[in-house]
Amino acid sequence: MKPFEPLEAGGQGWRIIVDELIVKTRVGLYEHEHEGPQPVCIDASLRYRGMPNESDDGLIDYEAWCNRVSAFLETKGHTRLLETLAVEIAALSFEEWPALDALTLVLHKPKIREGTKRLALELDWRRADFEAWRLSASSQHASVR
Repeated sequence: MKPFEPLEAGGQGWRIIVDELIVKTRVGLYEHEHEGPQPVCIDASLRYRGMPNESDDGLIDYEAWCNRVSAFLETKGHTRLLETLAVEIAALSFEEWPALDALTLVLHKPKIREGTKRLALELDWRRADFEAWRLSASSQHASVR
């Protein structure tokens, strides 16, 4: 499958929706944003296929996903851009949940600009997008060495 190609199967399977997971992390361009962690709100749509069964095989545990993303963001160093944070969350998700087919993330910082209700960014990846990103990232690291 090439990046941005539609899924081949008819339906898109299951979708887990995470609405406003709020995590404190170090992110931002401005000097005052380097002073300490600030809240970031994450909306996520995690798509996977599989038949429901009572075992954990082939499923995505939404509680484990929320805990893992929260732990990652709370302990990482400063990141300048929300875009970078979104890619890191997506990569973590595809690496740790093999059943994940597609992911949409919406990130925003609450009350970032007066006069707006919300300024956000959205990342929409399928597994093929992650694989293309991983190949690109590994070739960039190889050329630096």
